Amino acid sequence: MDALQVISSATQIVSGMVGAISALEQASRNLDEAPKRVRSLEDFVCDLENLTRRIKQKHAYKLHNPQLEYQIQSLNSLIERLHPNIRKARRIVSKSRAKNLAKVVWTSVAGDPLEKLVNSIRDDLNWWLESQRLAGSVEKVIESTARTIPVRLKIKPEQGYPISSKCNFVRTLLEQDSSHRVILIVGLSGIGKSCLARQVAADPPMKFVDGAVELGFGQWCSRAACNESKDKYQRRLARKICKFLVQIGFWKKIRDENSGDLEYMCCLLQEALHGKSILILLDDVWEQDIVERFAKLYDNNCSYLVTTRNEAVYEITEAQKVELNKDDIKEISKAILLYHSHLSEEEVPGVAESLLERCGHHPLTVAVMGKALRKEIRAEKWEKAIINLSTYATCAPGPVSYVNEKEAENTLTIFRSFEFSLEAMPEDSRRLFIALAALSWAEPVPEACLESVWSVVGQDNLFPLVVCKLVEGSLLMKTDSFPLYQVHDMVSLYLDCRTHDSVKILLSESSPERIAFISPWLLTFGKETVKQIAEQRTEFCLSGLEEKQAAITLEATIQALMASESISELEASRASFSSILGPRIENLISSNSQDLIAVTAEAVTIIFSKSDYQKYFPSLETTGAVEKLASILENCEDLIIQTNISIVLAKLAEFGSLDTVDKVLQSILINQLADLLSPNNEEWHESVFTTLMSLIKAGKLNAIERMYALEIDKSLIKLLESGSEVAQHHAIVTLKAFYEVGGPPANGSLQPGNLNLLPWQARLTLERFVLSDISIPLAPKPQTFEYLIHKLLDHDIKQVLEAMQDLIPIVEKAGDSMIRKMILQSPLIKRLSELLQYGHSEQNTIRSESAFLLTKLACSGGEPCIKKFLEHDIIPELVKLMHCNAPELQDSSYTALHQMLFGNGGVLIINQMLQMGLIERLAHSLEGKSMKTREVNMHCILDIVELGSKACLERMLSLQVVEKLVRIEKANGGSGETLVGFLRGIDKCKHLLTAERRVMKQQVVRKVRAALKGHKFGVQILAALDACVTEGSKGAGSSSTGRQRK
Repeated sequence: MDALQVISSATQIVSGMVGAISALEQASRNLDEAPKRVRSLEDFVCDLENLTRRIKQKHAYKLHNPQLEYQIQSLNSLIERLHPNIRKARRIVSKSRAKNLAKVVWTSVAGDPLEKLVNSIRDDLNWWLESQRLAGSVEKVIESTARTIPVRLKIKPEQGYPISSKCNFVRTLLEQDSSHRVILIVGLSGIGKSCLARQVAADPPMKFVDGAVELGFGQWCSRAACNESKDKYQRRLARKICKFLVQIGFWKKIRDENSGDLEYMCCLLQEALHGKSILILLDDVWEQDIVERFAKLYDNNCSYLVTTRNEAVYEITEAQKVELNKDDIKEISKAILLYHSHLSEEEVPGVAESLLERCGHHPLTVAVMGKALRKEIRAEKWEKAIINLSTYATCAPGPVSYVNEKEAENTLTIFRSFEFSLEAMPEDSRRLFIALAALSWAEPVPEACLESVWSVVGQDNLFPLVVCKLVEGSLLMKTDSFPLYQVHDMVSLYLDCRTHDSVKILLSESSPERIAFISPWLLTFGKETVKQIAEQRTEFCLSGLEEKQAAITLEATIQALMASESISELEASRASFSSILGPRIENLISSNSQDLIAVTAEAVTIIFSKSDYQKYFPSLETTGAVEKLASILENCEDLIIQTNISIVLAKLAEFGSLDTVDKVLQSILINQLADLLSPNNEEWHESVFTTLMSLIKAGKLNAIERMYALEIDKSLIKLLESGSEVAQHHAIVTLKAFYEVGGPPANGSLQPGNLNLLPWQARLTLERFVLSDISIPLAPKPQTFEYLIHKLLDHDIKQVLEAMQDLIPIVEKAGDSMIRKMILQSPLIKRLSELLQYGHSEQNTIRSESAFLLTKLACSGGEPCIKKFLEHDIIPELVKLMHCNAPELQDSSYTALHQMLFGNGGVLIINQMLQMGLIERLAHSLEGKSMKTREVNMHCILDIVELGSKACLERMLSLQVVEKLVRIEKANGGSGETLVGFLRGIDKCKHLLTAERRVMKQQVVRKVRAALKGHKFGVQILAALDACVTEGSKGAGSSSTGRQRK
């Protein structure tokens, strides 16, 4: 519910209360009715309280503005004035009728005291309603104020870290006008620098009117981590600045095309912070130039809180240094221990002080120890912890290299706490934690990867319990919105010291099958040094010496790819695997193992791109691959294997010689493909359509004649009649390909008689093939067409409208080359583009008719006409009309754009929309006030999802289109229909490969889950999405799921 609905509801409630007061006054003489009326008033007040709470939640990030806060308090003050009077009325009407009947009757007649209360409540309600009328409405006032107030950026405070005197000291420095712009918080690792900075930034001084924002760097963004490569370091730093620009709202998404140019990014940073007043927390900085680049920005009132453990950063002369030492953290270490141990001060054993001293009072160490001793009140256990902590000092791994001896000693203290925490955990959790050292923790790691690592060292069904122990012990951190894991930088440093142990566990001491399984995961998510070893193991497993290991490796490769968070990640990983699989594809398919060949076929369909097929498939023609695959296909009953092998055979034909095409057409079981095209077998449709399209490209007329003979076209027409929306789309595309290459058969299933029974999209696309034998009238005489154009150029509206009507029959025949040429050489399209721009409301009919004529021309004239449209900027004009205030114009302009997109040349239109920023305008309009504008723009976006390229789809995701569609769903009752349409558009998109489609759908669902978190419609919307995702996933994704071999 938005603020307008909230205030409207509040007004309705208050008006209802006025009526209830009148009813209470009339019922004051009726002892039975009066209590009911009072209960109604109590319910009204409860509803008002709920509405007020919703308004506050909506504008939570803007309540720092005094005017906005005051306006919202008007509802609160009304509620506060109502409560005591209603309580008094309740007491009066609830007195014992047996003892006080005469008194109650008398007071009811006299109106004392109930009548006084009624009048008081009525006055309060009328006061509030009058105040709303005077203000126009509370919603308009609040929204107008809120729109002018920038969002105040916020940082979440650290849980369990109390406010210390040092926090107040830093805050005082920031409040001073004469203070340095940069405040360096320095100190040993784990001493609480980041926690202190977050506590300050979570409640910044009021002079930072734009709030506070945090940007973490870590050792990953340092020259040392880049092997002293200046170029690599600058690319990483530029990427961090990109992220910062998105955080502060300057960018909607990270733009990959510019993210590597550091100097350009710094110029944008200067522009983004111009006139801003933000407290910027630069956390865990390792390089001096990072702070200097921010500090030299001008024309802003920003200040910088910087945390660092690198002494080289201390040398920044313009910074004020605040050192955090042991004395500073002593005052808060006890509170941290109590928070994490879940004990009160009375319950903690007396030796707690000794433990704190042994921990050096370091917050991270104290937190880890507190969690290890959670709810433990026995003093002997605490004493043992102190002894063990000292013991681990001799065996805890130290950092390989560090800034100085003091820092290294401090790091060892923290590492001892990790060792103790691990010792307090079950053996399974310890083994998993050490095994995780092989992974790269520069970015969050998906849960599927951790589960795969665990499958090598433990039992699969215990994973949730084991990983939960690590999260509870502060050794792992789990994100809220999606199952991703990350670690504290000190934990990451500790794991760096255990990388050798992890590699030994996973890639040396494990069984060959387990090594075969984990290698692809480490190649995808491992540290750089581990990736090299994992790549060697993967290559060895795919050499084919051990067929079982090769099959396991390929299955794990598929699973690792499907764990990608985005298409860009998938493409990067897929390129690595294709370079390994490609040279070995010949040996794998030539093996004697049906299982290995089957999983190889599946891996090929997911990993290979068009260039990979062109590069590696021609060499398979002379190895007997077609015969071997055909033999398996003939004798196999597993539909998953059948569909994967059919795709590979079709690709062999598409990228092979004519001999290979003939072999494939004879070998492939087209009759089985026809059976899988049943409306009830939707999970197999995508694989079948992929196979058919490759066969059409390869075999052309021969392939189509064979398909006609086996009545594939009948199966496709059945899908048009009773299949799902996605199935109908693919059936239309395939039938169109049939008819374009081979023409419709003389006795085909699609006849003029049953054409009208099909959906309108199918009729529009296929009628020109079915009705091609109908005689076409001769081309109109040139002077007749010229005469109509002359009328169209007239300034008389009536003449123009008549010309448009007379031009329709000619435009409908633009498929004829002579007529199309005549139209393109005339000023018709230019004139129609001018008529679209007429601005007066009385000329809306002309604009609507122009859009209709352009629609007809796009459908019949195809790509040549579309190119002419682009020359005259017709597409931007149609988008502009979709945002006007005339619903009929919005409908006609959207219909025209829809037909153009789905006709020949639609790709050209989408490219122009991308270049001109029209996609951004459509996305922005999803938040418009007009319901009609939101509707047509939403439909257009769903069209573009279906037709767009990968770049176009990723642009939409970065523009938060999914989140905006979620907001529309929330406002419309939460059916999930719009979001399901978005997913179906991805299903229909021909520019996505199977793996890319699955990854992008997962990405959309993640975004929806995050946007719906805690919302009342969340369950039903997610249920609709889950049903859509699983609808077509059985055939595409079930082959590898759950087949983890050890």
